[in-house]
Amino acid sequence: MTDITIYHNPACGTSRNALALIRNSGAEPEVIEYLKTPPGKERLQQLIEAMGAGARALLRQKGTPYDELGLSDPKWTDAELVDFMVQHPILMNRPIVVTLLGTKLCRPSEAVLDILPTPQLGAFTKEDGEAVVDAQGKRV
Repeated sequence: MTDITIYHNPACGTSRNALALIRNSGAEPEVIEYLKTPPGKERLQQLIEAMGAGARALLRQKGTPYDELGLSDPKWTDAELVDFMVQHPILMNRPIVVTLLGTKLCRPSEAVLDILPTPQLGAFTKEDGEAVVDAQGKRV
């Protein structure tokens, strides 16, 4: 059992970078590929509540049916938006990381550093070449 869970999409660079940062702290998280194993309605509501943000903050527009479903309309309640995400998991933004220190949508990927219980073990550079952590494990 692990104290870190990441709701991950391996096709997403931000998600891959967040996962790599978790591993750079010496942890091996529980990896949930949410497109293959979507969280149910109750779990999704728990995640949103734990993040302290409304459901709208978790919606992803790019590459999703967001526009076709008219989700930009403010008429949709949080409960309705959760229902849409349950029906279409691709609408969930990622990665969502859960640790003992909190739950966070980690965009950008280095936001995960705010909730990791252990420090970085060494330097880390994102896939795009941006340095995030130096050789001493400190944020750049």
